[in-house]
Amino acid sequence: MAVKRMDNVLIVVEDMERAIAFFTELGLELEGQTQVEGDFVDKTVGLKDVRAEIAMLRVPDGSGRVELTKFHNP
Repeated sequence: MAVKRMDNVLIVVEDMERAIAFFTELGLELEGQTQVEGDFVDKTVGLKDVRAEIAMLRVPDGSGRVELTKFHNP
């Protein structure tokens, strides 16, 4: 079976700036960047007291996205 579509891929990174630079060099476009925390994030990730920075990058044709996440806690 072959992959026919991929909407979103999450990659945990250690250095957000370098990761964004790497993926934009490959041709992806930065859509946005923000900090996330709280009960919803804890439930989504399955950990307690999550505090993370995320960045969303879109492939040029808009068919998919790469989500970069840097955890500050835990």
